[in-house]
Amino acid sequence: MTVRREAFLEQVKDRGEYGTQQEAERAARVVLALLGAHLVGEVRAQLAARLPEGFALILLNPLQSAEPLSPERFVRATAAWIEGATERTAAWDVSAVLSTVADAADDDLLDQILLQLPAGYDLLFGRPRPT
Repeated sequence: MTVRREAFLEQVKDRGEYGTQQEAERAARVVLALLGAHLVGEVRAQLAARLPEGFALILLNPLQSAEPLSPERFVRATAAWIEGATERTAAWDVSAVLSTVADAADDDLLDQILLQLPAGYDLLFGRPRPT
């Protein structure tokens, strides 16, 4: 089921403790563009189908990545794309967006997403997995 844009952004705003919906949207756009570069095929399409249309398009037309980024490098890349962000604030942004994405995906889809990502992304999604 697709999440409504307003509900998605409100959840990101609450989790990120942003002052405005525009701040939440900026974080969502950057994080989803970076995430889209790491997902392929049916998994990316299935996740996109659960996101609001504008965010689904960002996920489906991602920034380019030469190699999969470790969770730490993903956070650093997010910081580089958000004006004025530090690694600490970018980690907050990533967590706010990816935990909202995890809520939009069911457990099976989230498992498939995590299989396509380097180890450690489960923590960024707010869904730690047993080691």
